[in-house]
Amino acid sequence: MKALIVEDEELAVRKLRKLLLEVEDTIEILADTAGIEETVAWLLSQQAAGNPPPDLIFMDIELADGQSFEIFDRIHITSTVIFTTSYDEYALQAFKVNSIDYLLKPIQREDLSRSLKKFKDLRKTASQAVPPTINLEKLLQELQGKHSKEYRKRFLVNQGQRMISVEVKDIAYFYTEDRFAFFRTWTNQKFLVDYTLDELEKSLEPELFYRVNRGIMVSHSAVKQIQPYYGNRLSLVLNPAIEKEALVSREKVSDFKLWMGK
Repeated sequence: MKALIVEDEELAVRKLRKLLLEVEDTIEILADTAGIEETVAWLLSQQAAGNPPPDLIFMDIELADGQSFEIFDRIHITSTVIFTTSYDEYALQAFKVNSIDYLLKPIQREDLSRSLKKFKDLRKTASQAVPPTINLEKLLQELQGKHSKEYRKRFLVNQGQRMISVEVKDIAYFYTEDRFAFFRTWTNQKFLVDYTLDELEKSLEPELFYRVNRGIMVSHSAVKQIQPYYGNRLSLVLNPAIEKEALVSREKVSDFKLWMGK
């Protein structure tokens, strides 16, 4: 079984690689790509070289350069796709493009094992050229049933040679840097976290933190100033100060204003 991983967060790639090899030791991971352009280029290069397509593609829906559904508009994909994402609302669209399953982040070992078994069973009983029939209504019900109302209260992080527990209430904001995720406390301490922002967004109370763009998630009190920015976006001044621009994506401006006013 040959697989391709399409994921733009390095930590998520490492986790999925490790989990795949634990669950299916015969799997061969051909490559991992981080965006739409890179994925299309890799698949085209495989075609040009006369190589068969991967049997299975694990594909995150939200990539740095857009939604992965765009890949299917650029190149014909015959591989079976398993989508991985934190966002349930994409499930219906996901299953319309050769997908046999949909894994919510953070991916659990038992869910991955179930997906691989389903893939193997379908290969034995159905033609590769015919996408399997999915009961979407039942699927969505199952996905909704996985939601937990328990939100994370603290994080265990490294501080020098020791580990400490940091309460969520002591965190000003989360952000990515060099494809890793960090948070900064009110006392301006920076800590690396072993989660992606997709996973963090899913596990944190939405009333407390808002993801203003792909790389930053803020608390109310961390936002000291909100300024207009070109392209109908907003620029935030955060406290403690952040080393990168804190811009609210154009499509999130309205929701962000509502969130800040709650």
